[in-house]
Amino acid sequence: MKNVRLYHNAPLSVGEELTLDAFSAHHLTKVLRFPIGQNIILFNGDGLNYNAEVLQTKKNCTVQILEKTQNPSESKLHLTLAQGIAKGEKMDFLIQKAVELGVNKIIPILTEHCVVKLKGEKLTKRQSHWQKIVISACEQSGRSVVPGVFTPINLTDFLQQPTVNGFVLHHRSKQTLLKTDTVNQATILIGPEGGLSKAEISQATQAGYQSLLLGTRILRTETASLVAIANMQLLWGN
Repeated sequence: MKNVRLYHNAPLSVGEELTLDAFSAHHLTKVLRFPIGQNIILFNGDGLNYNAEVLQTKKNCTVQILEKTQNPSESKLHLTLAQGIAKGEKMDFLIQKAVELGVNKIIPILTEHCVVKLKGEKLTKRQSHWQKIVISACEQSGRSVVPGVFTPINLTDFLQQPTVNGFVLHHRSKQTLLKTDTVNQATILIGPEGGLSKAEISQATQAGYQSLLLGTRILRTETASLVAIANMQLLWGN
């Protein structure tokens, strides 16, 4: 039987009986056709796994929590991805894979070359959509800490915020990760399609970000982000 993990947005305690929300119940009973008496794992973002038994699947989907255990899936590197907003499914893909690779925070950045314009209700819906992708990626990858997708912010305002060990990708930089000291916390700033402009890179370095070269080839934004995260996790995380 498949090891099913579901997110439950509420406090959880051992011995508790609870009813799953409509989305989780539909996935468990209609999509997976999960039987009564089998166990699933719930998580709510507190870093723990909650082993639960399925009690009922008819009218409501009810489970009882049997035990809680630590989830060792988190990296020792606390990593923030400040990502220039990419178009459509590229941004969805980026967020999904960043979560799988262990990113802790995702901050969508509005930059000079962003073609995506978000405001009002459209912004609210897109942010909610991105957070659902994060939750789904946590369910799939085995994480019990749920990274937050922050409200999109323009680059100038973002760079006014304090950061520790900030890096900005720049294909003309000479610094590589192999020449960088080991850190346990970092922020990686990456542009959208078209990258960051020269002025934006200069703005970032003036704000204390170190320019970083990933290799001799120019990568698409969705490739560059994941390569940077994977390399940082390999060198400094797990």
